[in-house]
Amino acid sequence: MKTKVLDADGLRRTVNRLSHEVVEKNKGVKDVVLVGIRTRGEFLAHRVAKKIAEIENMNVQVGILDITLYRDDLRGRLDQPELKSSEILFDIRGKVIVLIDDVLFTGRTIRSALNALMDLGRPSEIQLLVLVDRGHRELPIKADYVGKNVPTAREQKVQVAMTETDEEDAVYLVENDDKENGQ
Repeated sequence: MKTKVLDADGLRRTVNRLSHEVVEKNKGVKDVVLVGIRTRGEFLAHRVAKKIAEIENMNVQVGILDITLYRDDLRGRLDQPELKSSEILFDIRGKVIVLIDDVLFTGRTIRSALNALMDLGRPSEIQLLVLVDRGHRELPIKADYVGKNVPTAREQKVQVAMTETDEEDAVYLVENDDKENGQ
């Protein structure tokens, strides 16, 4: 069973609001860079950057972070993870990084991303922007910017669809039979 919790217009409005919040909190975007976590965080980061450019008439650099090698849940698996490269073609030292992901769940993905970023340099600050916060944290991680809070049961899954990879823009709450691995 699948329930739509955010449609295309809602997603667009959410990106607009989140972009304004980033500009407001940072009093502009002079030292701000965006880093999206592959895959949907990457697409979200580009959308936020486009909106910020409209708001501030200033382009914000966007990087893409692949955290595959930093994940602690890959240990012990027989299959090889698919590795893609991170694409952060700017110096992060002294920058305010807005780390962007689609869904915040246990916090493990964000912990991995923080480790990966710190291996690249020392930013002045790291802020977290997520499209959906579904709760159930296992680590003390909290987003600075949240598009939508979606209370879930642990066995449910939040599925984000984006036109860059999917046929639509939407967020769904899915009843998940796989009790061990909901996102």
